[in-house]
Amino acid sequence: MPNYWLFKSEPDTWSWDQQKAKGKAGEEWTGVRNYQARNFMRAMKLGDMGFFYHSNEGREVVGIVEVCTLAHRDSSSDVDTWECVDIRAVADVPRHVTLDEIKADPKLKGMVLVTNSRLSVQPVSEAEFKHICKLGGARI
Repeated sequence: MPNYWLFKSEPDTWSWDQQKAKGKAGEEWTGVRNYQARNFMRAMKLGDMGFFYHSNEGREVVGIVEVCTLAHRDSSSDVDTWECVDIRAVADVPRHVTLDEIKADPKLKGMVLVTNSRLSVQPVSEAEFKHICKLGGARI
């Protein structure tokens, strides 16, 4: 049974379209410099699913990704402290689900995105994942 996650990216730095263009090979989720977020990536398993979330600009869930490589040294760092996983695009979220919608939805009030919005990699419960997929018209 997979675990579920949310990966935040500023679209002018790394967008959903860029992620999709990487195809099945996916891409390293580099640049995370927060111990808690790094530890979440260390806990990820192959096949875990997640949301691709555009932060700052848009502030919305735009796609669904899958962990395709386990945690390894982050190639963008000069030290061994930082690790990352590789993720690949799986599906678009046809109707983007905004942060305002998530905050207003009673079923999502305990979501980490609502309670700790600064964390760039964060867990999502199975119920939250399924609910957001339903809201956005995503079929997984």
